Amino acid sequence: MRRSTNNLTCAEFQAQLPDLIGYSKSISDHPHLRSCNLCRALMADLDAIAQAARQLFPVVEPPEALWEHIESAIVKEEASPGLR
Repeated sequence: MRRSTNNLTCAEFQAQLPDLIGYSKSISDHPHLRSCNLCRALMADLDAIAQAARQLFPVVEPPEALWEHIESAIVKEEASPGLR
């Protein structure tokens, strides 16, 4: 494993990826990626996989009235002591 200019090895950087991806909008400015072709290529591959997954499983927004129906059902259930 090689070290980058910020003293992270590729393994150390990759071990941090879940946190970096989960808490950062863009990690493309991370110092390790600026100096590491291997990890830049890994990030490009992960991005391509994520884009393909989004196409396979598109986000479907629930109907606007869904939460109203859920809330109404909860209120009805709470008001009917015989259903518990």
